[in-house]
Amino acid sequence: MPDSKQMTLTAAISRFVPDGASVAMGLAQEILIPFAAGHEIIRQNKKGLTLIGPISDILFDQIIGSGCVQKICAAWIGNVITGSAYNFRQAVENGEIRMEDHSNLTLATGLRAGAMGIPYMPTRSALGSDLFESNASLKRIICPFTGDTLTAVAAITPDVTVVHVQRADIFGNAHFWGNLGITREACLASKQIIITAEEIVSPEVISSDPNRVFTPGFRVSAVVHAPWGAHPSPAPGYYNRDHQAFVDYQQTSKTAVDYACWRSRWVDAVHGSDDYVKLMGKDRTNTLALTKGVYSEPVNYGY
Repeated sequence: MPDSKQMTLTAAISRFVPDGASVAMGLAQEILIPFAAGHEIIRQNKKGLTLIGPISDILFDQIIGSGCVQKICAAWIGNVITGSAYNFRQAVENGEIRMEDHSNLTLATGLRAGAMGIPYMPTRSALGSDLFESNASLKRIICPFTGDTLTAVAAITPDVTVVHVQRADIFGNAHFWGNLGITREACLASKQIIITAEEIVSPEVISSDPNRVFTPGFRVSAVVHAPWGAHPSPAPGYYNRDHQAFVDYQQTSKTAVDYACWRSRWVDAVHGSDDYVKLMGKDRTNTLALTKGVYSEPVNYGY
């Protein structure tokens, strides 16, 4: 039997996210964004990070606003409901962070190349765009078989990938359902994987549905029990998107002073899931609770 990988969020971030690390987060296209882990990165005042992700809701903006970031590899940074991400915009305008602009597909292609252990992968994405002017990891190449012009995307190999899931066991095996985005590719390309989970369940629950395991448990470095760890993004099967939280954040992050007040309340004063849920309040958690179950058809793994 392998050793347990379960630990606190504080211990996982302290051990596996050093200053200067490249961190892949927010990989599932607007669901299950690992906000709890991102907030712990802020509390630990990590520095010089490179953040990698396609669409990170407002999480990247929060980590940028706390001075933790030196570089972004992304397709889009903003507030998915209201538009602008003010910390991100100000940091770019002030020259405080570097951008490596990607399309959603070039980012996915780079991570897939990293997962496969090859130096680059070809695609047709980005042809005809100006991404080549700002992103040195994209090169035009000629296909040796067809003579077509293609884009070569350099492999992306994060130091650590952070994923929030619905359920996991203590050995790193986890179930993830909904839109996976590029979660699987990022995990396989990464040197370390941190999983935060709504529930910690027995290995028998995980092994009952092996096709839902998105990355092999032996590749996982840490497992953290973090209920409501994706809020305000949705966790399919557990709670809905908190639209009001995104509107509130837009109003309380326009200036550095505004953001400092938001951070003081929602990050610095929180020391675990219990604190966070208490701060949310019962009215809010009840509002976000599921009102209807929509179940998949069961499968038969019999023999």
